[in-house]
Amino acid sequence: MEKVKIIGEIGLNYAYGKDTSLFIGNVKRLIDVAVIAGCSYVKFQKRNPDSCVPEAEKSKPKLVPWRKEETTYLQYKKDIELWEKEYDEIDDYCREKGISWFVSVWDKDSVDFMRKYHTQLPNGKHGVMVKIPSALITDLDLLTYVNECCDEVLISTGMSKQSEIDSAIVAAQPGVVFHTNSTYPSPNHELNLDYITYLKHISSEFDRKFEVGYSGHEFGLTTTVAASVIGATWIERHITLDRTLWGSDQMASVEPQGLIKLVKSIRDVESSRGGYGAREVLPSEMQKRKTLRGK
Repeated sequence: MEKVKIIGEIGLNYAYGKDTSLFIGNVKRLIDVAVIAGCSYVKFQKRNPDSCVPEAEKSKPKLVPWRKEETTYLQYKKDIELWEKEYDEIDDYCREKGISWFVSVWDKDSVDFMRKYHTQLPNGKHGVMVKIPSALITDLDLLTYVNECCDEVLISTGMSKQSEIDSAIVAAQPGVVFHTNSTYPSPNHELNLDYITYLKHISSEFDRKFEVGYSGHEFGLTTTVAASVIGATWIERHITLDRTLWGSDQMASVEPQGLIKLVKSIRDVESSRGGYGAREVLPSEMQKRKTLRGK
């Protein structure tokens, strides 16, 4: 049985503190957490703020801990963006630590930017892998572009109708489709984990059969582990050093001890399944069998 691939979503959870120069140090600490826990990948978000931030939002006021005075929303987005210098450092650091990385892309500029970086693909080769976030799966132009430019595409399905998801799959030809609820945090009674089974069922109806993943934003770990039992072969959770840190995604993220428990729980479930169907007498049972049955 192939192991579930586990993504530690760093996202923007490095963006806190009194100085933006501290961000890369925060990134490395989060990478270390993912490595210690045993994650397969870490993931970030990449965007061009000038094109991604709506015009109506750009001039809105924003208070951030690293600026003494109020700034604009556009400047805030530029402040927290990682650029080539930082991603070169991230690429080197991940290679040193033995973990692969990729990003969610929010625009064509970011797709072009990420084509410089190759990561380990699910097939073991190296190439360009990106994810399309739920917010953008109706942008068929972007989805078609990543299909043409990238070696592996992943998409998330939050806040979308099935018809929108079907169109996104046709356009992007993804290798993995993630079930997700886009509420942060997501209530357990709205997770609808059975949708994982539905996605697995319809996968064969498309030109390229895809794997099914689960990207969780709920409190706790139990439901995420359950997703791997139901059939998700990829698991993604946001990770943080401390859920009380500044930032919109911190509260719905998993802290280091929780991430270690999550990865261990998924691996324990994998090892407990056995990989075979019919009941057999196991070597560890033979002594008890002789004791109780005499043979």
